[in-house]
Amino acid sequence: MKKIGLIFILSLLTSFAFAQTGHIMQGVGALNMSMGGASTAQPLDISGALQWNPASISVFDEKIMNFDLGIFFSSPNLSSTLPAGMLGPGAPSVSGETKDARGISPMPAFAMVWGKKDSKHTFGVSLFGISGFGVTFPEEKNNPLSPTFNPTINSNPANYPQQAGGFGRLRSNYMLMQTGFTYAYKLSDKFSIGIEPTIDFSILEVDPNPIASPSPTLGYPESDAASALGFGGQVGIFYNSGSGFKLGVAYKTEQSFGKFDFKGTYLDGSKAPNVKFKMNYPAIFSVGLGYSAEKFDFALDYRTINYENAEGFAEKGWTNTASVAGFGWQNIDIISAGLQLKLIDKLPLRFGYTYSGNPINSDLAMFSIEATAIIKNAFQFGFGYELSDNLTLNGVYHHGSSDGKTSGPLLNPLMITPSNPNGAIPGSSVAYDMKTDLIMFGFSYKFIK
Repeated sequence: MKKIGLIFILSLLTSFAFAQTGHIMQGVGALNMSMGGASTAQPLDISGALQWNPASISVFDEKIMNFDLGIFFSSPNLSSTLPAGMLGPGAPSVSGETKDARGISPMPAFAMVWGKKDSKHTFGVSLFGISGFGVTFPEEKNNPLSPTFNPTINSNPANYPQQAGGFGRLRSNYMLMQTGFTYAYKLSDKFSIGIEPTIDFSILEVDPNPIASPSPTLGYPESDAASALGFGGQVGIFYNSGSGFKLGVAYKTEQSFGKFDFKGTYLDGSKAPNVKFKMNYPAIFSVGLGYSAEKFDFALDYRTINYENAEGFAEKGWTNTASVAGFGWQNIDIISAGLQLKLIDKLPLRFGYTYSGNPINSDLAMFSIEATAIIKNAFQFGFGYELSDNLTLNGVYHHGSSDGKTSGPLLNPLMITPSNPNGAIPGSSVAYDMKTDLIMFGFSYKFIK
């Protein structure tokens, strides 16, 4: 029972350790977020243009600076069930739910573009937080080690203490910042091309650490925060018909990272062996359509996220030391749509919608007990207000939901057989869902006389 419990810890930890890294932010900055992130062919502001299509910054013929800061709230829920007999002979089944106790997360965005009238050359630089969340699930107090343990009421085995076969409190923090240096060239009045080398910096802290192989007597270690650098790039093409219709295509390469080097400590305070793990950011292909008229702007984007070829996401299953090789995520499609209404002088109103597929196969759900990567529907409302010819204030409110639970069986490598390659525990289950909210404001400043 103890061995099964320890493996149960590992499988749960593995998923939540990287709960936030699979999420692709649908937009950057208040204006682009309010349009659902759609910007590949509709560059309404420099932040969205720099993020989704480097060629589209050619439409800006001034020196412009954007700064945005958002406050992100998430509310993931984790539930799990163990069948009767798992806690001992004659023991009843146990099930329960744990709510996230994490606070808010900041979401920054900075961008600058240098454009000039009658010039074919436009330059830009950006610093975006493209992913950066985490979870905190408190330890289950109603557990088998408690003298008042009652298995007939809410009791989430996923959050039992390690000594009772769970993983106790689970905490993860992840942040990914991306810097881009962009150049766009006008081939003609209608066509532009662009290129953007990118530099990435990420920090990950996992408590406990699922990547480390477990000690038979000490369980799974906690790890200090580890960092990694990554590199990649983006290319794009932008077409502006001059009569309202616009088209855009962009490809962002896989961001190749160095390995996280985790230093761990067991629960008794002794040092655990270091463990390394490489996790790249997946490649993104985007195609967009835009249309502008006197009173409105419309944008529609389609993206595909290539998880199946990204190291750290492509691998799946158990290693021979009872750690997890990777997540086994599938490619997903994202559809973003946005509408800007210019009916009120100096006060445009914006509406956005974003649909995202789920990268998680239910058979492998145990490896991806997560949070934001399962947001299916997101709705945005925003506005802009021209404070002066130079300065504009933008704001947005976002709400997203997973639209149901992602669920599957608990997995145990000790139960692997030819007919059960993932080691699914019969009668067990794990499920998670979440909602997200974001409030963001930003300023756009034009350096004009």
